[in-house]
Amino acid sequence: MKRVLAILFLAVLTLGVTSVQAIQTPESAPAASATAAPSIATHFDVDTATTAYMDELSPAARAKSDAYFEGGYWLILWDCLWALGIAWLLLGTRLSARMRNLAERMTRLRWLQTAIYSVQYIILTTLLILPWNVYENFVRERQYGLSTQNLMQWLGDQAKELLVGLILGTIALVIIYAVIRKATRSWWLWGAAVSILFVVFLGTVEPVYIAPIFNTYKSLPDSPLKAKILSMARANGIPATDVYWFDASRQSKRISANVSGMFGTTRISLNDNLMNRSTPAEIKAVLGHEMGHYVLNHEYKGILYFAVIIVFGFAFVYWSFGWVERRRGARWDIRGAGDVAGLPLLAALFAIFMFFMTPVNSTITRSMEAEADAFGLNAAREPDGFARAAVQLSEYRKMHPGTVEEFVFFDHPSGWNRIHRAMIWKAEHLDDADIRATDAVVPAGAR
Repeated sequence: MKRVLAILFLAVLTLGVTSVQAIQTPESAPAASATAAPSIATHFDVDTATTAYMDELSPAARAKSDAYFEGGYWLILWDCLWALGIAWLLLGTRLSARMRNLAERMTRLRWLQTAIYSVQYIILTTLLILPWNVYENFVRERQYGLSTQNLMQWLGDQAKELLVGLILGTIALVIIYAVIRKATRSWWLWGAAVSILFVVFLGTVEPVYIAPIFNTYKSLPDSPLKAKILSMARANGIPATDVYWFDASRQSKRISANVSGMFGTTRISLNDNLMNRSTPAEIKAVLGHEMGHYVLNHEYKGILYFAVIIVFGFAFVYWSFGWVERRRGARWDIRGAGDVAGLPLLAALFAIFMFFMTPVNSTITRSMEAEADAFGLNAAREPDGFARAAVQLSEYRKMHPGTVEEFVFFDHPSGWNRIHRAMIWKAEHLDDADIRATDAVVPAGAR
């Protein structure tokens, strides 16, 4: 939910859219000194341990997970094509121009004209994309056993998203078009700047004001687990004094947690699926990963990385909009970039740009996720808990993709890579007392 809302404005622009096996050489454990006692690590093999965790998945479960995740590759293409089809419909039938004309008849204030058009646009495109949205995010999720909602419950959440989108999307578009009209030659740069500021704003307010619209957040009751989570937070300089849980089970079976917020709105949250389906070791491992995102400033780094992408995206839209307008502008009744009737064209061009940026976006997020994995292993010291959490995530993530496949499509390291990395960490820490204590509760093949 957080990521969806953090790019809400970009979602409005894009109509809601946006092999060789990987082989790693295992790291060998340091040799024991001739005078030291034999190391407990001498019986531990990283590859064997990784295979033991992978073997916990039945062939049927692996096939189902692979089918779900690989189907998502095609969804990226169909999302883009659906967005282009809606843009063509609005432009080719001059429906967009008629929506603008209606706004102009209602008021002479340009900003209010933009607002009136934006409300029409957001509602209409939401309805046009609804059939595809129902399939992709409801039917398909139930088909693979991930959703816990019936259709009416799902539509209720969609109505909430529409309301949030109407408010925030309209405000953003009013500001964007005011900038475009003011800076006729450099609007792409100023428009990108406004979009970036809007993403920062969403990241700040989302944990406290937007997320509770969709789920109920409550303070986690006092327990040894809560004490350990807050201890980890204090040890790593995270200014959180409480831990919250939220009822994600009313929507899906996915486990999740986050350390979210900026500028004083930091909040540690975990969903009830994680609480109910995972052991304390797994919960600590997941929270350690999420704390890694906070400590490593991934929220801010992500904004910086994607700010560059947004700037290039606006530059592409600036150039291509002019090219298309010279050839089709009169037929579509578009009066220039500052004409709000051209929004479907802006959305279509941005959708094309983001489609081809898929490998770049995936690599940026996957790299930060790998960094958070490494941090979490050191913070939580629960390699087996982390491995078991990776196995749980296999319900909707392919575990062992090819190298190119992972590079293009994976915004997280694959399950195999995460388990393998955790077992390498474990091999290097088996002489530690707390790691030895967990060795008796892992799969037999992992010892």
